[in-house]
Amino acid sequence: MQTDLWRQLQLVAALLQAVRGGSSATAALGKLAPEARPGVQALSFTVLRFLGRAQALRQLLASKTPPPAADALLCTALALAWQDQGAPYEAFTLVNQTVEAAKRGASTQAQAGFINACLRRFLREREALVASTQTQLQALWNHPLWWIDRLRQDWPDCWQDILAANNVAAPMTLRVNLRKTSVASFLQTLATAGMPAWAAGQSGVILRQAQPVQALPGFAEGLFSVQDLAGQMAASSLLSGLSGSGRLRVLDACAAPGGKTAHLLETADCELTALDIDPLRCESIHQNLQRLGLQARVLAADAGAVHSWWDGQAFDAILLDAPCTASGIVRRHPDVRWLRRPSDIAQLSVIQARLLKALWPTLKPGGRLLYSTCSVFRAEGEDQVQTFLANNT
Repeated sequence: MQTDLWRQLQLVAALLQAVRGGSSATAALGKLAPEARPGVQALSFTVLRFLGRAQALRQLLASKTPPPAADALLCTALALAWQDQGAPYEAFTLVNQTVEAAKRGASTQAQAGFINACLRRFLREREALVASTQTQLQALWNHPLWWIDRLRQDWPDCWQDILAANNVAAPMTLRVNLRKTSVASFLQTLATAGMPAWAAGQSGVILRQAQPVQALPGFAEGLFSVQDLAGQMAASSLLSGLSGSGRLRVLDACAAPGGKTAHLLETADCELTALDIDPLRCESIHQNLQRLGLQARVLAADAGAVHSWWDGQAFDAILLDAPCTASGIVRRHPDVRWLRRPSDIAQLSVIQARLLKALWPTLKPGGRLLYSTCSVFRAEGEDQVQTFLANNT
C-alpha cells in the first residue's frame, strides 16, 4: 500500500523534529509502519543531507523561527526542492503536497497559510534565494559550522573532500562469510538473482543498487553480513601475523551489534570474548552469531571495569572499537552531524582513554591491541593514540 506524498512529508518532518530533539533517525524510522519506512527513509536522508541549505533558505523566507512542527515541515520542503538536479519530485509538486500536509496536520494547520506563502515566494525567487546562501558555509557544506571548523583545523589539506564525501550516499557493502562460501560463488548467486555486484577487498562485495537485506539471497543461511569496507579492515589488521601455542584468545571490547565479532571468528579459529555494556545490544550479537553459525562468549559488561568480567588470563589480541562521535559514518547516517554537539568530542575522548588504560594490562606481552573509532576527528584518533603511547612505553 503506497503512502500519499503529503503523508510522507508529514512523517519526514516528524523525523526531522525528532532528530532536532536528540533522537536518532534510526530510532524514529523504527517506529513507523513497515510499508511507510522505505519511502520516508529515502526522503528523510535527502532532507538531512541538505538541511544546512534548507535552514539558510528558511531564514531568508521567515525572519522569525516558526513553531517547531511548522519549521520542520518547511525545512523538509526546502531541502527537497532547492535544486532540480536529483530532486525526488518537481518543485511545484513538493510545494503543493507540503501545503496539503500542513493543512492536514494538527500541529501545523494554523501555520498552513504561512507555509504556503513562504513556499510560493520560494518558487518565484528560487534562483536568487539559493544564490544568496552560497556564501554561508553551513548551507554550502550542509554540516554544522562547528563541525566544519573542526575539520578545517584537523585536516587543512582535505577538509572539503571529507565534507563532500559525507553528502554522497554510501553504497551497500557486504562481507562474505568465507567459512560458508567464496566471494566468486556469492557474486554468481547475486547475479542469478538479478542483483549485479562486484568484489572489493578480501571478502567484500558492493551492490550496484541497495536492497532490503532480507531480500538478498543467502541472508538467512548466513552467507554474508552488511559491513562497510573500512569496518572489514579490523579483523585482518588485528589478527594478521599473530600466532600462539594454541587457539588465540581474542577480546572484542565494545562488540555490539557484532559485525566485527563475527568477522574475527570467520577469519581465525579463536576463543573470543565479546563485551558490550548494554544487555539489549548483546542480544543483537547473539542473533548475528547464530545466523552466521558462529560461537563466542558474550558478556554484558563495562569493558573498563576489568575486575567485573576478566578471568585473569591475558589476551593474544584485543579489538577496542571505542564509543565515539560516529563522525566518520555520516554518509550512511546523515542525522549524526545534526545530533552531535562540540562537547561530545571531549566527553567521548575521556571514555576512550579510560578504556585504553583499563584494557592494556589484559594483553599478553607480544600481543596486539587494535584501537579504532568511526571518527574523523583527531581527538578521537591520532591524538588519543599519541597520548596513550606517551604514557605507556
